[in-house]
Amino acid sequence: MRRFVLIDGPSGSGKTTFAGELSRETGLTVVHLDDFYPGWYGLLAASKMVAEDVLHPSRPGFRRWDWEKNEPGEWVALDPDASYIIEGVGAVTSRNIAAARALGDVRTFRIEADAGERKRRALARDPGFARWWQVWAEQEDRYYAGPGAVEADEVIRS
Repeated sequence: MRRFVLIDGPSGSGKTTFAGELSRETGLTVVHLDDFYPGWYGLLAASKMVAEDVLHPSRPGFRRWDWEKNEPGEWVALDPDASYIIEGVGAVTSRNIAAARALGDVRTFRIEADAGERKRRALARDPGFARWWQVWAEQEDRYYAGPGAVEADEVIRS
């Protein structure tokens, strides 16, 4: 039986760190939404790509985003028989959970942290993010206030 772990939470909350720790413990491969957000305005588009592409039953994968050229890059094929950890803002939606359930077992997490700490972490990781912080934060606010985001099985404060 395939297994899927969906990890959501705002920027800088600790999703990637948690996913990496879980990957080391379970041996599951991590798929990062950061690899395929279509630019700085692409949160909702990437969230939809989880169900449509990453969790496609017969041809799973995603089109990598080339951040330097600001355009789509190469297709990354995923093993249709493998289990995955999928992490990023937009990972835990009812549509994504349903797509994962159609393929196997699903567990969902939301990682949270103080807003100031999140910003400090995110900008330490990527100083170029500073000029886009507000643009991204507004998308996160709309996403988490909208009907797409759902409660995770477990909430973790980092």
